[in-house]
Amino acid sequence: MPSAPSRSAGPGPMAFNDLLLRVGGVGRFQQIQVTLVVLPLLLMASHNTLQNFTAAIPAHHCRPPADTNLSRDTELEAWLPRDGQGQPASCLRFTSPQRGPPFPNGTGTNGSGTTEPCTNGWIYDPGTFPSTIVTEWDLVCSRRALRQLAQSLYMVGVLLGAMIFGRLADRLGRRKVLILNYLQTAVSGTCAAFAPNFPVYCAFRLLSGMSLAGISLSCMTLNVEWMPIHTRACVGTLIGYVYSLGQFLLAGVAYAVPRWRHLQMLVSVPFFAFFIYSWFFIESARWYSSSGRLDLTLKALQRVAWINGKREEGASLSMEVLRASLNKELTMGKGQASAIELLRCPVLRRLFLCLSMLWFATSFAYYGLVMDLQGFGVSIYLIQVIFGAVDLPAKLVGFLVINSMGRRPAQMASLLLAGICILINGVVPQDQSVVRTALAVLGKGCLAASFNCIFLYTGELYPTMIRQTGLGMGSTLARVGSIVSPLVSMTAELYPSVPLFIYGAVPVAASAATALLPETLGQPLPDTVQDVESRRKRQRRQKQQQEQQKQMVPLQASA
Repeated sequence: MPSAPSRSAGPGPMAFNDLLLRVGGVGRFQQIQVTLVVLPLLLMASHNTLQNFTAAIPAHHCRPPADTNLSRDTELEAWLPRDGQGQPASCLRFTSPQRGPPFPNGTGTNGSGTTEPCTNGWIYDPGTFPSTIVTEWDLVCSRRALRQLAQSLYMVGVLLGAMIFGRLADRLGRRKVLILNYLQTAVSGTCAAFAPNFPVYCAFRLLSGMSLAGISLSCMTLNVEWMPIHTRACVGTLIGYVYSLGQFLLAGVAYAVPRWRHLQMLVSVPFFAFFIYSWFFIESARWYSSSGRLDLTLKALQRVAWINGKREEGASLSMEVLRASLNKELTMGKGQASAIELLRCPVLRRLFLCLSMLWFATSFAYYGLVMDLQGFGVSIYLIQVIFGAVDLPAKLVGFLVINSMGRRPAQMASLLLAGICILINGVVPQDQSVVRTALAVLGKGCLAASFNCIFLYTGELYPTMIRQTGLGMGSTLARVGSIVSPLVSMTAELYPSVPLFIYGAVPVAASAATALLPETLGQPLPDTVQDVESRRKRQRRQKQQQEQQKQMVPLQASA
């Protein structure tokens, strides 16, 4: 259960929280805006793992010469060598038809048995996946690497978007960047559905990745900055659950709409509606105040008070009241800090380095598991549903730990358990598919809980003046992890379990970084670097006092 809201007697770090409670706390405005801001995340989850379906690889084999009668199975089979399992080879065909009873190597009694690459293209099984980018542009055999290139370029877009839009949101505001990102996602996603060739498709996917990264960051920041302290964990968990529901939605939509162009269109067009209604969002009053825009802070708070039915409280606010309450923010937090401050300032550098490890490790292991659904050997739609279903209990447990024990133990436990599950999976025999799938699903649930926590934790650790930039840099490191992750999977050629050992070791090692971070449970959001330093000193004094009390207990008992 959320802890009770706390107030401060005078101005200081708690002052803005007092103002939020004064204009309605969690009122009608917060309920409406949070709902509308989180709604697009349903489809953001679809875009992130969309290529599991739009780039699925159906069973395929070489197309024989044009004069072959494909209606006769014997004519077709005469051109196809067989692999070790007796199935038609995917990337080779005979140079001449093989007649008569087949030998073990697939050749017949009338033919040389010489093979060659598929010079006439491929024939694909239209059963499960009638149309994907793989079947449309023949991304198989020697061109198979291009399939992964499309996903990697999407992740590069997410990385660039985190860097660019995180900074823009601190300069221009959260609302303006969200409006721009909704429009860019709608346009680029729709254009990708009409892409005439593979390079154009990749370009539009990269642009979609950029805008979706901005949506993810601004969504969390805008919601957290409008909510009182005691509800921030609830908002973070809600965002995580909406993302998980998006994974269920993707499985159902992809099953109902198997053609990739229609599916791409279906998950992109709704962003036009999000773009239209986002013009009615109210900009973060906390961002206004940290930027020194006291007049706009007052207007935003009064508008929220009116929507929440607190007209008298809103009318009682004035420039003088805000100057008195937010004196600290106005005197110490004017202007926006640059990204270089994350490395220049010692207290911010400590946060940045530790959080970077957590972001990288979570995304690295997460995408190592979720972007190879066809590797499980069962229905890709079923695995998508299972991976979405495990998020529900995982994020519930994560929420309870976050709200009762704190952010730091929740972050450490989720990463540590995920790494252990993946490491154990690396030593389980390959034929134990049920055990391996169960461990992978459990590890994925822990990583989903870790993602849920790291978004909230990062937003609470950084001061308002650089919060969006900090979230953007964290997300940038996460995208680096998601780009590196597919490359690690190539080490399976050395030994099948090597990727799992790497995917598991990284989160286990990174979990130790949480010991160097402060706890934020029940703490006010810092607005300036000075607030961050004060929080650190205050928690250090509290820890010293607790240690002194523990030392005094045995002395009192002996006396």
